[in-house]
Amino acid sequence: MSITLGEKLRQAREAHGLSISQVAEQTRISALYLSCIENDDFRILPGGIFNKGFVKSFAKAVGVDEQEALHDYAQLIINQGSHVNDDPKTYRPQVLTDDRSSSSMFPTIIFATVILGLMTAGILMSVRYIQQTPPTVNTTANSNTNEDFSSNLSLPNVNTSIQPAPPASNFTVEFKALKSPVSLISISDGEKSNVLIKPDKPSVFQPKESLRLKYSKAQIKNVQMTINGKPIALPSETVKNRDAIEFEIKQGEFQSILESGRLGDNNLIKTTK
Repeated sequence: MSITLGEKLRQAREAHGLSISQVAEQTRISALYLSCIENDDFRILPGGIFNKGFVKSFAKAVGVDEQEALHDYAQLIINQGSHVNDDPKTYRPQVLTDDRSSSSMFPTIIFATVILGLMTAGILMSVRYIQQTPPTVNTTANSNTNEDFSSNLSLPNVNTSIQPAPPASNFTVEFKALKSPVSLISISDGEKSNVLIKPDKPSVFQPKESLRLKYSKAQIKNVQMTINGKPIALPSETVKNRDAIEFEIKQGEFQSILESGRLGDNNLIKTTK
């Protein structure tokens, strides 16, 4: 029996060692909304394009294929039928009238017009934010403010001053085996370990100073590495006169490797036998 969309996202999040709050900081989505998505409960979410945008951002943050997640969401809507409303919620302020005095209607109409204008502007800005795909995630936002705002107004988080995201300062390196187990020797910030990586359980590192990895040359086509979710090209089988592949990434090199998508020649340990 296949797992649901919420279970798939939760398992991926836990596999990356991320909490709901950490994903909320990365995606700028309320932790309450993220918990509801993991529980396949979309009743309190805004609906429509907002729900799809939340699912897509959640999937990207935990390494799940975005199109696959959207397909699972669409299937969930079909399967749950009337229990899930995929139509966007609308907010219509009520204008109260008083037949006893026509002059009392004027302040009410002004107030209703202002509220409607603010809500329309907020929805338009939310759509622009969802459609944008910045190269890096701004992890310095104040998630508590966004959560309080979303809980009180039941509207998606709106960033009223969108700035270009700065280069990432925290790097998550994931090393995985594709088909069969791989023996990996790692030294992360001076801490050495020797583990057997299985295809369903990759090793995750968050180095601050340096990361050094070593594995058998025979496993070249059976391993994969990502930095902040982006695949990084590893040394190919053209490397000669070595029984093992060993490389080291030092402080200051993570960003350039993340941008280029491959290791540099200076990262290879050429004395490895």
